[in-house]
Amino acid sequence: MRSYRELFRTPEFTPFFLAASAQTVAQTMGGLALGILVYRATESPLLSAVSMFGSSLVQVLGATFLLSAADRLPPRAALTTLPLLFATATAALALPGLPVWALFVIVLAKGLAESVGGGVRWGLLNEILSKDGYLLGRSVFNMMSGLMQIAGYATGGALVALLSPRLSLLTAAALYAMAAVVVRLGLTRRPPRTTGRPSVAATWRANALLWSSAPRRQVYLALWIPNGLIVGCESLYVSYAPESAGTLFACAALGMLAGDVLVGRLLPPRLRPRLGFPLLLLLAVPYMPFLLHPDVPLAAAAVTLASVGFGASLVQQERLVALTPDALTGHALGLHSAGMLTMQGVAAALAGSVAQLTSPAVAMTAMATVSTGVTLSLLAAGRRAEGSVAPLARKA
Repeated sequence: MRSYRELFRTPEFTPFFLAASAQTVAQTMGGLALGILVYRATESPLLSAVSMFGSSLVQVLGATFLLSAADRLPPRAALTTLPLLFATATAALALPGLPVWALFVIVLAKGLAESVGGGVRWGLLNEILSKDGYLLGRSVFNMMSGLMQIAGYATGGALVALLSPRLSLLTAAALYAMAAVVVRLGLTRRPPRTTGRPSVAATWRANALLWSSAPRRQVYLALWIPNGLIVGCESLYVSYAPESAGTLFACAALGMLAGDVLVGRLLPPRLRPRLGFPLLLLLAVPYMPFLLHPDVPLAAAAVTLASVGFGASLVQQERLVALTPDALTGHALGLHSAGMLTMQGVAAALAGSVAQLTSPAVAMTAMATVSTGVTLSLLAAGRRAEGSVAPLARKA
């Protein structure tokens, strides 16, 4: 599968894509409205930030205890039920007089459910498109995510400014409900990818199996750590250039879009595996000159170039799918998603702490330097593994 036209002609892909788009807009609108609501109630930047990104941090718990459900639930039923739960939770957040602690309970519970939803969603995408079309389909979802986040922030910001955060939350709840309807009407019924009841023990067994393979371990580390550290750089755009943070975020989205098109559509399949680590290096190196505090035009150019490197995640996801048994595809992709979001939350907190002690420019350079070091270490480990296998192959 090599064209977007062929992709959207695939049965079920279009409703699946539309439902995910509605959920992305709802999540963005709801997060922005909740952050503003919490800040107005507490005047605490920390609590406001945690209300927006706390669900990402809790996904590690979902990956540890709940992820076995990703392959043991019927996909259509799960992807219909979860948005309805999110709609209910988001509407509950809009209730007047709800204590702040209750808001956080709802946010954290929603994050646990999202950790399972990611595995169900990406496992189903692999079924709809098959392994040879997964990379192109995931690249389209990545592009959609960036565009829908821009739409969500713009719409949510307008609703908050003109009306109220609670109305924005209720609009987000309606979008979640719409996504559930699209899934229910647009997708066919499928059996679970594997048998058995979801359980903590099954989650641990599958995690241990996935982690037992050295090639899969390397892929997971490459998916989680280098780009998570660069998201830490992005979390400092506001403090680096308060008046131009929107420009930097837009340039990052543009670069990411270019990287997804490059890897998902333009590169021939034989070249893609060779570009995973070079793209990870590209993701980090342009941030190193931020130590010199470049002006906004130069910073925007560096951010755009660096974000092309996010295309590395598509290369690594394709390899992860190839290395994973079909019965564990949803679990494997859910583990990737949960680990990635958790690392992004941790990196944002770490970058903010370093910036608090030094400056945003120093923190961005430090995060980029660590990301480069991790990438080079993973590259060296991969080459050592290949070198140890080659003599055995010759001997055999």
